[in-house]
Amino acid sequence: MEPLTILYRDEWLIAVDKPAGQLVHPADHPQTDDLVTMKILRDQIGQQVEVVHRLDRPTTGVLLFALEKSAGRKLRALFEKRQMEKIYHAVVIGRPAEDAWICAEPLRKNADSPERSAETEFRVLRRLANDFTLIEAKPKTGRFHQIRRHLLDAGHPIVGDYRYVGIERCDKLGEQLGTGTRMLLQAKSLHFQHPVTGEKVSIEVPGNTIQ
Repeated sequence: MEPLTILYRDEWLIAVDKPAGQLVHPADHPQTDDLVTMKILRDQIGQQVEVVHRLDRPTTGVLLFALEKSAGRKLRALFEKRQMEKIYHAVVIGRPAEDAWICAEPLRKNADSPERSAETEFRVLRRLANDFTLIEAKPKTGRFHQIRRHLLDAGHPIVGDYRYVGIERCDKLGEQLGTGTRMLLQAKSLHFQHPVTGEKVSIEVPGNTIQ
């Protein structure tokens, strides 16, 4: 297994580029073939790491961990208070009619859960060949599958999103684009005030790795 790419590190925080298919932390019902980013990073740097936020298993990109408990508490508070700017890139099916829009469709985690407010800002970055579009997404809240579901609601689901697009269609799109079974959603960057030093921190996955 290749080592994780470390995007940022100091004595309190560490961020990596999470590959597709890895769980952020152990599942409630772990399988023997699970790949867990938290464990891989812990073994790679020889130090305990603390989860402060999550990415879906098929999502790639910036994943932040704390190396110290008080920093971990402060980082989680930044996410909870919406003081962490999160920017995602996604390749979607179709061509949105608008170059920018906001989706504020409330979401439920499941059918038995209460409806909760959700808001995502979207912007077209580039219109691609064969009826695909590269989108920037800025979620203002952190609901379950928020970006994926808001793009689905807009009629432009993410390429490779097997849960919401379906197996047969995803297989065809992956073959067409040469991306296989990968979902084309990437946590591109995080921007926040350092919880210890107070400095502005920007962590970004370099290059155009989503395609």
